[in-house]
Amino acid sequence: MALEHALLVSLAERAASGLELTRRFDASIGFFWQASHQQIYRTLKRMEADGWLSSEEIAQPKRPAKLVYDVTPVGHEELRRWLAEPTPPAPQRSDLAVKLRGAWLGDDREARLDDVAAHLADHVTRRDHYLRMCERDYPEPSALAGADLDHYLVLRGGILLEEYWVSWLSEYLAAFGRTGKGLPTR
Repeated sequence: MALEHALLVSLAERAASGLELTRRFDASIGFFWQASHQQIYRTLKRMEADGWLSSEEIAQPKRPAKLVYDVTPVGHEELRRWLAEPTPPAPQRSDLAVKLRGAWLGDDREARLDDVAAHLADHVTRRDHYLRMCERDYPEPSALAGADLDHYLVLRGGILLEEYWVSWLSEYLAAFGRTGKGLPTR
């Protein structure tokens, strides 16, 4: 997936200025697709030059005007084309997994276990954040349809992925007699 497609999805949901888009991106798509604010702004300009987006300058009281971007018919066509393409499986890459495989070669097992515990704490925090979002935004999942159902299912995927990490890292620590005590919980 290219950043352009992530931005098209977000802008197809609702037109936005670059700042609004980066904030929205950080709060949703940013959980599974990373991009800096500079990358987003550069990509918006390129997408507009390619005819995928249009922009409108909106005056703001006591502030500079802002550009609000929206998807053009050409951009919608590109989004439909991209959505129809099969998605190749993404290779999993994990520096942590490689380090854990070779941990027996190192001199400091405790430092490696501390690293695992830090990763575990991060995944517990992220999982719990996703669970709160799910409870807040989708209290009745069986009643969902359309975009809300798609958004809910992607959030569930994030929850399940974090549960995988929490389970595996907890097992790793337990194998060495360590626990993740003191970690945040739901």
